[in-house]
Amino acid sequence: MSGEALMGKEGYGIDPETLGEIADEIRGVRETGVELAVVIGGGNIYRGMRAEGQGIDRVTGDYMGMIATVMNSLALQARLEKLDVPVRVQSALVIGPVAEPYVRRTALRHLREGRIVIFAGGTGNPFFTTDTAAALRAVEIDAEVMLKATKVNGVYDRDPEKHGDAVFFPEITYMEALRRNLAVMDATAISLCMQNSLPVIVFNLRQRGNMRRVVLGEPTGTIVRG
Repeated sequence: MSGEALMGKEGYGIDPETLGEIADEIRGVRETGVELAVVIGGGNIYRGMRAEGQGIDRVTGDYMGMIATVMNSLALQARLEKLDVPVRVQSALVIGPVAEPYVRRTALRHLREGRIVIFAGGTGNPFFTTDTAAALRAVEIDAEVMLKATKVNGVYDRDPEKHGDAVFFPEITYMEALRRNLAVMDATAISLCMQNSLPVIVFNLRQRGNMRRVVLGEPTGTIVRG
C-alpha cells in the first residue's frame, strides 16, 4: 500500500483512525489462516521524486523516502501489536535498534510461524518504487498473489476520480496494462510480476472488508495476470 493510504483525511503524516482501521483489516485477513506480508510506501512523509525540486539530489531523496517507509512500518507494527497480532518489521536499510535486517529465510520462518512480516526500506536502493519493492519481496517469498491496495475500485482506462465515464477492467493482462500505460504499477514492477507469473489484485482499501474479500476469493477489484 502507498504511504498516502495512512493519511486518511489528513494532508500529511499518519491519521490514527485510518491506521487503526488498516490494522484491523490486516488482523481480519490473518484470521483466515493465510500467511501475510506487507509493504508500505513513505509518500505521506516524503517522496524521493520531489527531492530535486527541493535542491536535494535524487539518490539522497530516495533514501529519505526509504526511511519514511520504516517510520510507517513501525507505526503499523505498534498498532497491530495492540491488537495482539504477532508482527515483525524487516528493513532493507540496516537500522538495528528498530527493525530486523531483511533476510529471506528469516522472513519465511516468521510467516510459517504465523507472524505478519512488514517489509520496510523499499529495495534498499534508489530509483526503485514501492511497487517494485513489493513485487520483488512477493517473488522472493514465493507469494501466491500480490494485493495492491488503492483508493479506487480497481483498474480503469483512465482516472475514475477525474472522468465519470472511465471504463473499469475486472481483469486485464500484464501486457495490456503496459501497452495502455495504465496506472496499475510502474513498468518495472509489472514486468517483474509477469516474468514470475505473479498475479496482482488491485482493490479499494477504503471499503472496509475488501482485503478479506480478496483473500477469500470473492470478486473484488481487478486481477492482473497473464
